[in-house]
Amino acid sequence: MVREAITLVCSECSNRNYRSTRKARATEKLALKKYCRCCRKHTVHKEHKK
Repeated sequence: MVREAITLVCSECSNRNYRSTRKARATEKLALKKYCRCCRKHTVHKEHKK
């Protein structure tokens, strides 16, 4: 199974806070609710390819 590296970007302040991997054949963009240190709250982080 091939995995590709992705970066998660905060939807409010656009900071790149997290790195993760996912299946290379996945068609949907990944969106997770994670903690943003700059905003100091939990926000939606969306996938941004390297």
